[in-house]
Amino acid sequence: MDKDIKRSIILDNYQNSNMKHTSDDSYVKINTRNVSCIDNLDIYLKIRNNIIIDASFEGEACVISISSTNILINMLIGKTCKEGINIINNYLKMINEEEYDKDLLEDLLVFDDTSKQPSRIKCATLSANGIKEYLEKENHS
Repeated sequence: MDKDIKRSIILDNYQNSNMKHTSDDSYVKINTRNVSCIDNLDIYLKIRNNIIIDASFEGEACVISISSTNILINMLIGKTCKEGINIINNYLKMINEEEYDKDLLEDLLVFDDTSKQPSRIKCATLSANGIKEYLEKENHS
């Protein structure tokens, strides 16, 4: 993917985060925080019958954290929890330069060279790790 297209997708998901809003008590709240910077996002998931039927987030974070969160939760809506974990696992493999299924990641592919900037890895994976941990802990896998 062209560098300018990547930048455009990242900035669009940062500036126009359609999933950035508060949710009600019917959502599970997952706090993700990076202690070494300002990243502090609350992610809200609504899961019914093992399907992620809605998601949102709120908080303060850098461009990479907000953009990756917005793209990821848009992708997770309508997926089973198991499918969600699979998407996240492939995304984390991509970030860590391991073999992954490119066809699953859609716009998350804009972060495919994040490993070249080690200081950004935590930003790009903060929400993914938090969501994965919750889904696995709650035995949604």
